[in-house]
Amino acid sequence: MKKTLFLFITILIADILMAQITKKTETENKPIIAILDGFANAFNAHDVDRILSYMTADCVFQASSGSDVDGEKFSGKEAVKNAFEDVFKNYPDAHWGNVRHFISGDRAVSEWIFTGTKLDGSKVEVTGCDLFTFHDGKIAIKNSYRKNRPPILKS
Repeated sequence: MKKTLFLFITILIADILMAQITKKTETENKPIIAILDGFANAFNAHDVDRILSYMTADCVFQASSGSDVDGEKFSGKEAVKNAFEDVFKNYPDAHWGNVRHFISGDRAVSEWIFTGTKLDGSKVEVTGCDLFTFHDGKIAIKNSYRKNRPPILKS
């Protein structure tokens, strides 16, 4: 009985301490939320320069598809810029809606629904998310994931 009580108290204290260490208040998360909202708005405006203003000079974009196990990887602002420009060229009406953000330390997640029309007229509508890593208040890594759904053929 004493061992069980001791274990329970130890776990309870550890849980309380971890919550105090890792849980940030809403006020502390506001700057990151502002960055993520601005980043999403820049994507929906197709403003590549504004998108890149939220990212570090050595930023990395890991696309949701590609031949590598973690998707095609673009490193550095120029490569990332070209990748994002290709997205807007291939989906002229690309839009990320219903965006929600979650933050833990220097990591964050944005969930969204992507809609867009390919150049051949077929439509895409899928849910997805981005996993972010921040360095010095900027996005260092944008790692994208989305559902693999066949295009909706034009009518």
